[in-house]
Amino acid sequence: MTTAFDPIDLSGTRLANRIAMAPMTRSRAGAGRVPTALTAEYYAQRASAGLIITEGVQPSPVGQGYPGTPGLHSEEQTAAWRVVTDAVHAAGGRIYAQLMHAGRIGHPDLLADQPGDLRPVAPSAVAAKGQVHTPEGPKDFVTPHALTDAEVRATIADFVAAARNAVAAGFDGVELHGANGYLIHQFLAPGTNLRTDAWGGSVENRVRFAVEVARAVAAEIGPARTGLRISPGNPFNDIHEPEPEETYTALVEALEPLGLAYLHVLEGSPASRELTLDLRKRFSGTLVLNPATEGPTSAGDLTLIEDGTADLVAFGALFLANPDLPARLKAGGPYNTPDTATFYGGDHRGYTDYPALTGSPALTG
Repeated sequence: MTTAFDPIDLSGTRLANRIAMAPMTRSRAGAGRVPTALTAEYYAQRASAGLIITEGVQPSPVGQGYPGTPGLHSEEQTAAWRVVTDAVHAAGGRIYAQLMHAGRIGHPDLLADQPGDLRPVAPSAVAAKGQVHTPEGPKDFVTPHALTDAEVRATIADFVAAARNAVAAGFDGVELHGANGYLIHQFLAPGTNLRTDAWGGSVENRVRFAVEVARAVAAEIGPARTGLRISPGNPFNDIHEPEPEETYTALVEALEPLGLAYLHVLEGSPASRELTLDLRKRFSGTLVLNPATEGPTSAGDLTLIEDGTADLVAFGALFLANPDLPARLKAGGPYNTPDTATFYGGDHRGYTDYPALTGSPALTG
């Protein structure tokens, strides 16, 4: 019987186990939106994961949605990420960069120090309900600029350039963030994509942006180094997908011929498992599952590997607080409790100071 602690071949990349570190925003980038030495330490501490998927990294200046998030669109950023990947590889780990364009989730104040008069963009000029943190405090989301056809194609090119930078920075691959209400998800969802051109309207047109980004990135760095994350029906960031089955079935069927390294499914609730299982049947590649059941008893999620529901299981906050999570899962705990007050921004506290089972931060080889 296959277990979560068995190795797996991910499109030619050997992973030591089937436990993935899910992408988690930490908002600790330095000046120039570059990862820091603390970033390298943080990820290297968690190198015992079969696969690390980084926090969301913007592929272009306008793709930034939160304070302190890092980019992969400049030479300085690319060089800084090389320090991170070298540290993870030296510790025996594998790491993918998650390319995340926030789309309408953001604010002009976050972009004010960038060249040009930048404003959040989206498939359609539909503002999200809610607020975002800015340097001047919380502010309402603004109505985004609706991308023209030429701008859509330029945005795809931004993803391609960032993927090329990721490979130059030493990443083992990239994950395209098509979940949680960000730009790719905004194209997928009927409530945020009101277009009547080739990028919206029918299901086939709404999935087109996701497919074309994946196709273009795979053509640039290889499908074996390209993954996609989705969250069918997830209402986060004011997304409305009342009947996601048709959309995501069409999406996966369009992606299938590309031969991507993996599909990463974030479940919004246990009720979404039926759709997960259906997508699993339609996608012949590796399935990474971030289950809706994650919590203090998450060791039970490892049975999802044993029963064939998924090939890898991804853990978020539990991995944030437990740098040696695979060892703890194998031992049945104990588990450190995540400190929610230090999730976003700050220094080493709540970042690199969570103890391993030995009592000190874990650096695994």
